[in-house]
Amino acid sequence: MPDIDIDFADRDTVLSKIQHRVAKLDSEKKHNTGVYATEIPHNPVDNLSTIDYKTAEERGYFKLDFLNVSIYKDVRDEAHLQELMEREPLWELLEHYEFCSQVFHLSGNEELVKTLRPSSIEQLAAVLAIIRPSKRYLAKDVDWNRINVEVWTKPEDGAYYFKKAHAVSYAVAVVVHMNLLCEQISS
Repeated sequence: MPDIDIDFADRDTVLSKIQHRVAKLDSEKKHNTGVYATEIPHNPVDNLSTIDYKTAEERGYFKLDFLNVSIYKDVRDEAHLQELMEREPLWELLEHYEFCSQVFHLSGNEELVKTLRPSSIEQLAAVLAIIRPSKRYLAKDVDWNRINVEVWTKPEDGAYYFKKAHAVSYAVAVVVHMNLLCEQISS
């Protein structure tokens, strides 16, 4: 089954408008982000699914992950979001710890970002993939030809890695955040 993540400035606003059921972890606890927009066996008191999300998937139920992504709170409207996505960011700002440490998904990885010096969405997506343990070995030498060949291949050991589509969408969100930070600094 595909993994569908949907980002919201405030997921509760959307959840209050749609009928949904809350996904359950195999530990019997509530899933942090997973919901079902279709009927699924659930406890009517707390709206929690009575089967864990892995079993639910095996039975054909489709879970959506509604994520809170706070950077979107500063986006005024769809036109503003489009402009933030399309504006070329000041890539060289990522070489400065003070800036990079504030950026969505890059904080805590400032040295890696400074070493790899991404200058495009595709390179930034690769950096986000290299942050994951299964691809961390690619950070040892800055060889973008090698990185571009190996970063999107599925690890043979089944270790967690970022698929390209996932990484590119996060890279676009990082660009949005970079441009928002620049707007805030300018005003």
